Amino acid sequence: MKHIHIIGIGTGNPEHLTIQAINAMNAADMVFLPVKGAGKEELAEIRREICERYISQPARRISEFAVPQRQTADKTYVQSVDTWHGEIARIYGELISGLPDDGSGAFLVWGDPSLYDSTIRIIERVRREGRMAFDYSVIPGITSIQALAASHRIPVNLVGKPIEVTTGRRLAQDGLLADSTVVMLDGEQAFAKIDDPDAEIFWGAYLGTKDEIVRSGRLGDIATDILTLRAEARQRHGWIMDIYLLRKGRDFDE
Repeated sequence: MKHIHIIGIGTGNPEHLTIQAINAMNAADMVFLPVKGAGKEELAEIRREICERYISQPARRISEFAVPQRQTADKTYVQSVDTWHGEIARIYGELISGLPDDGSGAFLVWGDPSLYDSTIRIIERVRREGRMAFDYSVIPGITSIQALAASHRIPVNLVGKPIEVTTGRRLAQDGLLADSTVVMLDGEQAFAKIDDPDAEIFWGAYLGTKDEIVRSGRLGDIATDILTLRAEARQRHGWIMDIYLLRKGRDFDE
């Protein structure tokens, strides 16, 4: 039976890869690399660098494929994501069908496959559609949450208190509820709209890469600076991946 490896590769530093991830990459007959257009060519280059560094004879074992853009016109967020996943599932199905009957392939996933990534969902969608028989395994990777905490040299949680992991869209909708809130996928810069200026923010972009930027401080003091820094970085690179932790209170506060 065909087998697919879904491999977490960390946030951009080739040294984030685990030994398990490297072994899985070398066990695969083909490694599938997504290409997301000229504006995000750096992301493809990082994946290519990882393959060059760790795969034996990578030139013979890599297949690149174009990722379609998500169309949002006349659709709700959920509808647009569902349609987009369907388009990607068709592409994944074609890639998997090209493997030998007992062959294996690998998808390299930014960060970890379990955290705000849909590769597992899409692979399951391909299986449900029943086009072919295959199995798959998941290899964990370093998440952007871990990379953010390491760069700022902080624990994510306050002592004895929970954390929330959410998106910018949900933060804008619900506000800051938890003592420690990790915010991902924030295209709206929702932190700048939070009415809690004494909260602390720990922000990072391009974590794990040579272009990493981090800032921290009282939200009311540095929110505007982060907005400016983020806009300049996005203009310079043509894309941005950032994440932040909002924290209110202190360790051992009752």
